[in-house]
Amino acid sequence: MRFIILFALVMLSQVATAETVQVKYHGGVALDAFACSDIKEGSDVSRVCYDKAERYMVIQLKTTYYHYCEIDAATVQSLLGAGSKRQFFETRIRGSGKDGPFDCRTHPIPKKYRQ
Repeated sequence: MRFIILFALVMLSQVATAETVQVKYHGGVALDAFACSDIKEGSDVSRVCYDKAERYMVIQLKTTYYHYCEIDAATVQSLLGAGSKRQFFETRIRGSGKDGPFDCRTHPIPKKYRQ
C-alpha cells in the first residue's frame, strides 16, 4: 500500500512540473502544450517542439533554442520528414534575410507565450 501511495505522489509531481527551455532573444517557454520530437541524426537540429493550436514552434539548433511564429502544421511535418532538416530549416523556415516567413519579430508571438 505504501508503495502505491509513493508511486502516485511521484507521478503527480512529474505531471506538475513542465519542462521549460530558454529561447534565445525571448526567455523561458514551458513545453507542456507542445509535441516535441528529438532528432537523432547527424544534423545540428536536435529537437523540434510544436504547439499546433498556437501555430508556434521551438527548435533546438545544437544547444540553443529559437522560436518561430504563425508556422503551419504542414511545414513542421515537412521539416520532420526532410532528408536534411537543417537545409529545410534554412530555406523554408528561417528563409532569406533577417525576416523569414515565420520570424517572431514580424509575426506575433501567441499571447500565452509572451513575456
